[in-house]
Amino acid sequence: MSHSGDQNNPYAQPQPNPYGPVPAQQNPALPQQNPYAQQRIPQGQAGGYGYPAPGVPAPPPGPPAGAPLSAPGGASRGISGWLWALGGVVAASAIWGSVLFATGGFSSEPSPDLAGYAYTGDLCADTSMTPFENAHFKAKANTGTTSKDANPQHSGAQLTSLDTMTCNVSFEQEGASSSAYSSTWLYNTATLHRKTDPAPEFADGYRSYEKQDTSVGYRVEAVPGLGDEAYLVTRKDEGSTSSGSYVILGVRDGWMTYQSTWSSYASSSGSGKQRTATEVATMLKTSATETLKRLQNSRSQ
Repeated sequence: MSHSGDQNNPYAQPQPNPYGPVPAQQNPALPQQNPYAQQRIPQGQAGGYGYPAPGVPAPPPGPPAGAPLSAPGGASRGISGWLWALGGVVAASAIWGSVLFATGGFSSEPSPDLAGYAYTGDLCADTSMTPFENAHFKAKANTGTTSKDANPQHSGAQLTSLDTMTCNVSFEQEGASSSAYSSTWLYNTATLHRKTDPAPEFADGYRSYEKQDTSVGYRVEAVPGLGDEAYLVTRKDEGSTSSGSYVILGVRDGWMTYQSTWSSYASSSGSGKQRTATEVATMLKTSATETLKRLQNSRSQ
């Protein structure tokens, strides 16, 4: 007698597994899954051994052992949806990251602090000469017809990493004897650093003068009231048979550095009065204060 059409027979043949045949268990010590507990009986079918009562739906079948997460079924759909959501977040993050890289959002390169200073092609035009003129120094007359013979003489360059400006002036002292040899120069430089902050090395660049093991000694002192930091370097000429002075003033304001160097020499037969290092330092500081103001104001011009 056939039992295949008897719904009340607990030994009736189960419905086909929607995932195909159940793979063999890898661990023989574990009991095999009951295939009858994973079936869903159509509504109206009588309950029996391993089946739910009529009208009560059974839980959706879970994936068999070894089935991939993408297999159909309630549990796999939840995991798959979660993975899709996570993938969307990752994709969105990758797109946003690429935008930041393209616009420099992740750039570690610092932004230059130029403190309001601007490049000028003629630093001599912005250099204050008043303190030197008040000390009876004047620029020597031009000795040639080319730009190389000009006095004052300026130059400048705008590059990727920095802008440089220079001004050189050759002075002569009023009332000095023409027969005596003398030389007085003022060298001014201004640099706008666009890639590297000069602050960490600025002070040591001037302090190093004190460490030089030469016959000429230098004295270095901090100068308050100029930029973020400033230093004055004075050469000590012990036992010199000539009169003269050599003084350097260095100023840093943000990523702008400025240096003014005074170099003078006169033979012992000269009749002109040479300025002391203290007097020269005062002239340099006064000139630098006005010159730096002009360089800041040139941005708005």
